[in-house]
Amino acid sequence: MQRVTASVPGKLILMGEHAVVYRRPALVAAAGLRLEARFAGPRPRDRGPATVRLDAPALGPPREVPWREIVGHARRARERWQTYSERPSAAAFATLRGDDPAHVVLVALGEAAGLLGERDGPPIDLELTGELPLGSGFGSSAATAVAVVAGYLALRSAPAGIDDVEALALEVERRQHGLPSGVDGMTVLHGGLVWAEPAGAGGALAFSAFTARSPLLARLAVYDTGRPAEEATGAVIAAVRARLEADPAWGREVLDRLAEATRGLRDELAAEAEDPGRVRALVATGQRALEELGVVPEPAAALVQAIEAAGGAAKISGAGSLAGPGAGSLLAYHPEPEALAGVAELATIRRLEVPLGVEGLRLTGPDRDPPAEAG
Repeated sequence: MQRVTASVPGKLILMGEHAVVYRRPALVAAAGLRLEARFAGPRPRDRGPATVRLDAPALGPPREVPWREIVGHARRARERWQTYSERPSAAAFATLRGDDPAHVVLVALGEAAGLLGERDGPPIDLELTGELPLGSGFGSSAATAVAVVAGYLALRSAPAGIDDVEALALEVERRQHGLPSGVDGMTVLHGGLVWAEPAGAGGALAFSAFTARSPLLARLAVYDTGRPAEEATGAVIAAVRARLEADPAWGREVLDRLAEATRGLRDELAAEAEDPGRVRALVATGQRALEELGVVPEPAAALVQAIEAAGGAAKISGAGSLAGPGAGSLLAYHPEPEALAGVAELATIRRLEVPLGVEGLRLTGPDRDPPAEAG
């Protein structure tokens, strides 16, 4: 059997979450918490239907899924998304995903098989492991999509490159989140820092690599406030969309403030050394805008207030939460980083030692060369 491993980082949005969905800029870092998809196969065929033996502890007990079920799952998800995309709403989003915890994995396998014209794939084993928290703003859905698509195409020695992985991973994210910006997938695929901004009259986003000169990136502390309870990222995005559509003038003003803060943070990262006062103000601006959008529950807002009282600044990173108590990942800044250890409210919150700006997709296999890699 051939064996292929696809290793993919997570991501953290430094600034611009939610605003990027509405064609404002975002600055995103690949985060050094990785997910691995390990493929082995094809197994010898038996008399039954070809299956994928899926072992993904974070998604439930091991299971064996027939390829016909995988292909059908992906087809139905595509049809539901098409209906949702024509008239997006919170109610329509509720019908998008279904209740299978391995939804993203099944869609990724089905879409990858579809690219190769396979109605039934070969019998294979797939193991998903890693340290990437699920549903906490670290891009687990995008990482899973990229890892499974890239790993499967590599296992099948497909004549596919990075552009194919990128396109398919975006389709998978759409089945999970509805109308994502695409910045998560780009970041985990290519790694480093990614700058997203509108380009052209149509308002599409253009993505480019960004290099930080300031030590600011290493000064950002990352905390996990906990997974938002019973909420998908897409559900939060749909709720924000409804609020913005209810008051478009207010919505534009909030999103424009987020955009200005995003550009300001990029400038601070591009400088040789950051201006602590300006960084605090920019982070606070981003946080207040997210609070106005209704995605920062009270426990997370209280944490931010405690950090600000100690002379720092903090903001949630990612979609946030409509109810809490968890709001996913939290970025904290203090000009004297050790001072964060003295914030009593952070004592019970898990701090993650996460390098930012790490490499993207890595494909490895002992008996083959990968068809494409991203650095």
